[in-house]
Amino acid sequence: MDSCEFMVVFLTKRMRDNDSESSSSSDDMWEAALSVRGQRQLRPRIIGYNDVVACYTDHEFKSHFRMSRATFQYLHGMMQKDLLRKVKGCPCIPSQTQLMIALWKMATADSYRSVCDRFNVGRATAVRAVRRVTRALFKRAPLFIQWPTGDDATTVMQGFEESSGFPKIIGAIDGTHIRINATKEDQRAYVNRKGYHSIHLQLVCDHRCLITNCYAGHPGSIHDQRCISEISEFLNDEQNFPSDSHLVGDAAYELQQHLMTPFRDNGFLTRRQENYNYQHSAARIAVERCIGLLKGRMRSLLHCLPMTRVDLMAKYIVACCVIHNICTLRNDEITVLPQNVNENQENNNVCQVANQNAVIQKSIRIMENLP
Repeated sequence: MDSCEFMVVFLTKRMRDNDSESSSSSDDMWEAALSVRGQRQLRPRIIGYNDVVACYTDHEFKSHFRMSRATFQYLHGMMQKDLLRKVKGCPCIPSQTQLMIALWKMATADSYRSVCDRFNVGRATAVRAVRRVTRALFKRAPLFIQWPTGDDATTVMQGFEESSGFPKIIGAIDGTHIRINATKEDQRAYVNRKGYHSIHLQLVCDHRCLITNCYAGHPGSIHDQRCISEISEFLNDEQNFPSDSHLVGDAAYELQQHLMTPFRDNGFLTRRQENYNYQHSAARIAVERCIGLLKGRMRSLLHCLPMTRVDLMAKYIVACCVIHNICTLRNDEITVLPQNVNENQENNNVCQVANQNAVIQKSIRIMENLP
């Protein structure tokens, strides 16, 4: 029982035991008790911030929410029904406010305390808003994160070849670490090689930096090659790689039939091998730029994620990827300062393991045919 409830019970008992006390003094005591309750519930916060948002210029709105007003309205219209509480008699804050709260949390490094003060809501309300938006976006991930097929696959291969000269690339693959707080269980498993707790995000993108496949949730200590085992069956399916196409990845990955990696630089590379590595790198830079754009737009991914449940972290990260794709498809671009997002540069000397002669012959054939 808190102090406020104790005071109410105490006053009630006192009123019953002391019949001689005047009714006016009793009323005064009740008013004093209720005043204490009211003071405990009221907290100073910003009032009317939604009205301020309505006055933002398009540039100011985009700088805060990392997307244009038109994209925001598109997102709101798409998921509005998912943000409404279906329990009768339990009203919730407007769906538009919930989306603004979630986008502010995803697009900034602000704490929940700061977000709650800005939007004049309680912490529990803000957390529920972020979870509703995350759940709605995660549910729509298959609509916006799709593997290229048919004419789309041909367009992607042509786009990579025009930009890099490397033929038959259907996507570029790489991984990145998302910082988290120490988990309650298996804390060591989430400590990556840089010494902080993280979970792994692996993604594939096309020449436009549109994410075509992503997987999040592995502990930070897991190597990139281990993460790719999650899509090993996908990589071995010939239907996903028309015209003997392939992905391009850095030397942290193992050379495979549908995954081309650079030649190991041992100081004795031939001119053709150096040219192969150069054009391979020119194609692979698309995924590094994609990661930079993703983290530059959803800046909470650059800092520590505001949650402790690993399953919610994975959905949150995928939801950010969905927003990235929606903005990319709508040509809603942002300016991102250059930063070192490729965390695997030091792995360039990892030995390639290729036990299939055909795989090696494929990389040599590509090398010899490059201009």
